[in-house]
Amino acid sequence: MIRDATERDLPGICAIYNDAVLNTTAIWNEQPVDLANRQAWFEARRAQRYPILVAEEQGEVVGYASFGDWRPFEGFRYSVEHSVYIRNDQRGKGLGARLMQVLIERAREGGKYVMVAAIESGNQASIHLHERLGFTTTGQMPQVGIKFGRWLDLTFMQLALNPGAEPPQESA
Repeated sequence: MIRDATERDLPGICAIYNDAVLNTTAIWNEQPVDLANRQAWFEARRAQRYPILVAEEQGEVVGYASFGDWRPFEGFRYSVEHSVYIRNDQRGKGLGARLMQVLIERAREGGKYVMVAAIESGNQASIHLHERLGFTTTGQMPQVGIKFGRWLDLTFMQLALNPGAEPPQESA
């Protein structure tokens, strides 16, 4: 089941996040976070009216997804960057795609124009997932990060949420 996250889901979200920190290059942070960190993140997303979705199986959080501002400048207000993480024992079962499909629809409904993905270039499973969902590669940044004692490359991908839409007419 895919649903909106609640505060009760934060321990499961925190555990998935910390596993990714400690064992993958999906997150380039190197230190686990505590529940207070995820609570602050949750409240910030809520204040921005941005979704946090969870995949739940048998009452347990097995994945989550969200998006936030792409950049903190007004000119980027129609672009968002997303995150999607699946518990390590649930990867490869299609949960990431299901979470992403709902997240993409929420971004469209919220009037966003572009969704950005920043993926460690060696994460071919994530790159292929994004390609299947219609994302295209828009940039490669070699050796811009480091984790586990090696340089990491970054692949940028993006999805036009409302292709061909004219920019909103806004008053100055």
